[in-house]
Amino acid sequence: MFKSLFIILFCLFTVGCSKSNSASKNCPKTISMASNLPLAPTPEVAIPVTGLGIDATWNWQLNGILNTGYNVDVYDVDLFETSIATITSLKMSGKKVICYFSAGSSENFRTDFSQFLDSDMGQNLDGWPGERWLDVRSQNVLNIMTDRLDLAVTKGCDGVEPDNMDAFDQNTCFDISANDQLAYNRAIANLARSRGLSVALKNDPDQVNDLVGYFDFSVTEQCYFYNECLSYQPFVSAAKPIFNAEYDLAYRINPAQANLCSYSNANNIQTIVFSLGLDDTYRHQCF
Repeated sequence: MFKSLFIILFCLFTVGCSKSNSASKNCPKTISMASNLPLAPTPEVAIPVTGLGIDATWNWQLNGILNTGYNVDVYDVDLFETSIATITSLKMSGKKVICYFSAGSSENFRTDFSQFLDSDMGQNLDGWPGERWLDVRSQNVLNIMTDRLDLAVTKGCDGVEPDNMDAFDQNTCFDISANDQLAYNRAIANLARSRGLSVALKNDPDQVNDLVGYFDFSVTEQCYFYNECLSYQPFVSAAKPIFNAEYDLAYRINPAQANLCSYSNANNIQTIVFSLGLDDTYRHQCF
């Protein structure tokens, strides 16, 4: 989720942050294993289902009463909280529906939380009470995510947005390597595609070149603010959309907002300035 701003503020007012995966006294016993997760079908076999190019428009709302009135191609909504009736209504109005869930963290308010093992859950996510990083090498974690993908099919989602797909680059408690992360992300993507679901790569700019073939579009947070937007250009080259969310209050006024939108449009990035709560209290689209 939109955690980056909270992490920066936390680091500024505490002793600092590290991207190391080293364990601490609060960490569970790590699983000493390398990923051996299923990677079939290959991206050459899996077929994207969105049918949308780089100019696809979108809206993203995870909290509050859903505003269904935006004239966009894609709605990105919460998998657990959005009803089948709402998803069906959006699709009947001609919109694609993408369903959000966290694939890299446990959330203690989700209905399937009890299925996680103690050994699956590591460090807390800064700024997000009740949410902990997951060990993406765990087969049990992958099984839970597979059930979530099945739920997305049952509810009629056109695609999914699995969040927190960059655990290898975070302080999780687990010794997750870049290769472990690639294996997990590819497994999630292929399991989604094999169910007829399009799938987003969420953040993870450092692995875009290795993953663009497995994912149908990208959802990024604050790529302009963090100067990471160019990392996602392989999606544009592959004719796949980049959906970018920005939160900084500076982008609500000009000239910062105009500069943001000018840059986004020039680089085929579908940027929207949102309120941090993704609750429709503020929204300005650049496209």
